[in-house]
Amino acid sequence: MPGIIDKAKAHGGRTGIISDNRSYSYDELLQRSHEIASVLLNSKDDLKEARVAFMISPGFEYVATQWAIWRAGGMAVPLCITYPPPSLLYVIENTGAEIVVMTKEYEQVVLPLIESKAIRLVLLEDLKSIELSKLPEFSSDRKAMILYTSGTTSLPKGVVTTHKNIEAQVVSLIDAWKWTSNDHIVCVLPLHHVHGVINVVSCALWSGAIVEFIHPFSPETVFDVFAKGKVNVFMAVPTIYFKLISYWESLGETKRTEITNILSKFRLMVSGSAALPVSIMEKWKTISSHTLLERYGMTEIGMAISNPYNGDRRAGYIGQPLPGVAVRLVDGEIQIKGHTVFNEYWRNPEATKKAFSEDGWFKTGDVAVIEDRYYRILGRDSVDIIKSGGYKISALEIEEVLRTHELIADCSVVGLPDEEWGELVAAALMVKDKSIDLKALSNWLRQKMPAYKTPRRFVIVDELPKNAMGKVVKNDVKKFF
Repeated sequence: MPGIIDKAKAHGGRTGIISDNRSYSYDELLQRSHEIASVLLNSKDDLKEARVAFMISPGFEYVATQWAIWRAGGMAVPLCITYPPPSLLYVIENTGAEIVVMTKEYEQVVLPLIESKAIRLVLLEDLKSIELSKLPEFSSDRKAMILYTSGTTSLPKGVVTTHKNIEAQVVSLIDAWKWTSNDHIVCVLPLHHVHGVINVVSCALWSGAIVEFIHPFSPETVFDVFAKGKVNVFMAVPTIYFKLISYWESLGETKRTEITNILSKFRLMVSGSAALPVSIMEKWKTISSHTLLERYGMTEIGMAISNPYNGDRRAGYIGQPLPGVAVRLVDGEIQIKGHTVFNEYWRNPEATKKAFSEDGWFKTGDVAVIEDRYYRILGRDSVDIIKSGGYKISALEIEEVLRTHELIADCSVVGLPDEEWGELVAAALMVKDKSIDLKALSNWLRQKMPAYKTPRRFVIVDELPKNAMGKVVKNDVKKFF
């Protein structure tokens, strides 16, 4: 049995989730996940690591479905609700998903992708009067989840974690950040990423705490929920903090003071998924009285390094190794070892082998230094990874798509420093026709890839700067902007 299910049984009638203006107890979550698991099993004894993709808005049904997949012995494959069809199709095909679970809200998006495939479709709205099945028993080495991450290759890789990996990631954070059953957190993060699914939802529910979902995100709604005085933990990416700061600054003085008084009573506020600009950290401290706790992690490792819960949180630093996580620097590169480290890249043994050193340490690709026991990130060992709004984006993937446009001869995609987004995706274009409509190009791209990957700025150039080997020099490309 997955550890999180075992923990939930001890919390019984306590509220675990608030979503869609309703509270749900741990017992209700266990009951609903058992019902969905019974449907997924469909008279089988065990899904035996079958991949089950699911497309559901954040909330009670999302968590119940994810738990159901685990309880039935399957591997959970969350589909991003904002991805365009080609990106969704890639995940469904790459995982070899055998079942897709969704709500009717996403029927028009998903059905065309699977209608010609031998994939079983489960609509949550159709599940009524379900006879509960006996659920399988399995070890913690069972593969539990596949999350997709864009690395330096042009296509995203599926990161496979086991129940043991997930438990190690969650237990490490509960220890480091002092989670208890008295906590109440708001979730505003996407749930196809480790930040939302592990740091927020799984840590809270493992602890017997409350997760309150806000979907879709709006600064006004977030502050309205805060105003009720129940929330005491908050986690977000720098882009969200930037939006909250902008909204707060638009308010009158009385309202600002009210919000500041409420925020000052929080227990913990965390920022991650992208480097936190010092300016945002300082502004948020003025607003909330909190020094944001900045941490470092990846899809492959969960969280690995964190500023301390008690102690000096240093601006510009990611902190010190978390409990149960071994960290070393090799030629400046951060390398990680421990039970928190992922199992493998899905059906990609070559990439898996390349990701680890000969003595079994995961190579993050991030370069850092240690200064007075605190780690400070210097940057990527590859300029082809752009960190924007909490996402790690492959420039190569965007370039490949751009080059398929009939009017583009060549291109180079780079990340530009930006206070709100961390980095802004920008593209330098060599075009066949200089009258190209850049707005139309942007719209075209949004049909091909998620909005967060599409360039925010374009520049048209006669030539791209290249070295003697014919490789584009990206630091020179940035000068165009």
